Amino acid sequence: MVRVTGVKVKKFMKKKIEYTDEPMGEIKIIEDIFPKPEELVFKKPKTKVTISLSDSSIAFFKREAKKHKTQYQTMIRNLLDEYVARHSH
Repeated sequence: MVRVTGVKVKKFMKKKIEYTDEPMGEIKIIEDIFPKPEELVFKKPKTKVTISLSDSSIAFFKREAKKHKTQYQTMIRNLLDEYVARHSH
């Protein structure tokens, strides 16, 4: 175990960076590849339905949702969406 003391920290922080005034060369502007913040909201249109599921299925999803700090309905919806995506041609 290495103990860091205030003296070592102060010594480290006394290092100075020297900047030079050199040409940077040709500047190339690249396209913005990051999505807009509003594109990061992954909400899809939804339709409410009533469905009866087995007690064991609900217990499973509730337990897993709690582990992953999410809602069990979201997990079920994502499971169905994934199934549809894989089996739609």
